[in-house]
Amino acid sequence: MSAALAFLVKASYFVAATLFLLGLQRMASPRTARSGIHWAGVGMLLAVVATFLLPGLHNLGLILVALLLGATLAWVSGRKVAITDMPQMVALYNGMGGGAAAAIGAVELLRMLAPVADPASVGGMTLLQIPHPQVDLALLGGLIGAIALSGSVVAWAKLDGRLERRLALPGHNLVNVVLLLVAVAIALLFAGYGFAFGIGTAPAVWMVVAFFLIALALGVLATLPIGGADMPVVISLYNALTGLAVAFEGYVLQNEALIIAGTMVGAAGLLLTRLMAKAMNRKVSKVLFASFGASGQAQAIEGAQKPIEAGDVAAMMAFAERVVIVPGYGLAVAQAQHKIWELSQKLIERGVKVRFAIHPVAGRMPGHMNVLLAEAGVPYDLIADMDEINPEFPATDVALVIGANDVVNPVAKTDPASPIYGMPVLDVAAARNVVVIKRGRGTGFAGIENALFYADNARMLYGDGADMAAQLVAEVKALDGGH
Repeated sequence: MSAALAFLVKASYFVAATLFLLGLQRMASPRTARSGIHWAGVGMLLAVVATFLLPGLHNLGLILVALLLGATLAWVSGRKVAITDMPQMVALYNGMGGGAAAAIGAVELLRMLAPVADPASVGGMTLLQIPHPQVDLALLGGLIGAIALSGSVVAWAKLDGRLERRLALPGHNLVNVVLLLVAVAIALLFAGYGFAFGIGTAPAVWMVVAFFLIALALGVLATLPIGGADMPVVISLYNALTGLAVAFEGYVLQNEALIIAGTMVGAAGLLLTRLMAKAMNRKVSKVLFASFGASGQAQAIEGAQKPIEAGDVAAMMAFAERVVIVPGYGLAVAQAQHKIWELSQKLIERGVKVRFAIHPVAGRMPGHMNVLLAEAGVPYDLIADMDEINPEFPATDVALVIGANDVVNPVAKTDPASPIYGMPVLDVAAARNVVVIKRGRGTGFAGIENALFYADNARMLYGDGADMAAQLVAEVKALDGGH
């Protein structure tokens, strides 16, 4: 490679990394998130184009076919996926990134199995019998990537309703530890560290196969016992693992773009995982190694659910001073975000102060509700997070809950035997009046009953979220003389 071409590739990677960083920074705010995605996308395009200038690049035809196929599938699926299925898509894309990193690791490990050019110069040993960082990182990146791949697939299946939300196997922690130790032992033998203890053996293909099969099994078994309520944490954690795996394999390939991009994704994912775990008052170790749920008998819920008609709710909200709307996954299922925003606009026209309250883990992934409301055109200054809105609930005339369940359940503060005890929740119960739009009497994603629905100040508006929102809009218009 000429010096000029080498400089061009390095400079392109530097510019791409800068665009990644600026794009990530802009994604921190809903106002600039769209442009941040565009900036990062341009950076990725630049990095891909620059990669074609690397020397010794083989199989260009296959690479172009893979790029065309991947871009087409992503474009089609991205345009067709429903907002309710967005978490599943994110989980799958996380898994694909981890799978790609694992595939790179496997290919590089198999490539390293070839004997060195002059065996006599290294005592007749193969290359892998001389431990070096590239072998270690290829193994580490492959292990992490494979776990992220299979774990993300299980997370997708749970979110999509294809698997039970929680499958606790007997002794699953012990099984996972044993599998991890076996994988590490194979990796150490493969990398040649066993020779220092007199138990070395020549690396072989079967070691690579066994190593990755165990890693894939570990991802599955580690994710199966995790409850549905912990899925936001799991998704962000596997996102972080995918980034780390990509960074490690980038070092193996000596590719700066992969190292930088993977490091950024890994760091952002770890920070997000920490924030999600904090929002649920859950340690990440508890998510991974403890079955979701608490022991003991949950407190009995007294009272009965009290239904209300749409006309009464509309009048209550139209003559209120403050209204807080709390969206949840049910809002996404009903595709009611546009009607809810139309209702909000009608209330605002009447002088009602309307705000939207978002719990950090509302929905099925971090930021799910923010994306939903942004799609409907809700201004960002009307959207408040949990810490900001909770002090306002006691002064709120009507809190309208649509689709949210576990994130508004007051037993999180009162019942130590509840699976969600200690989880910070929206203080909806403190509002003067609470109206819950709900299709039926089922439980939330954590599978527990919600005491809020039985509170003295709560009323249930039964029906489809979109239909009920449309009725509320019509009733408020009627109060305004049909306008």
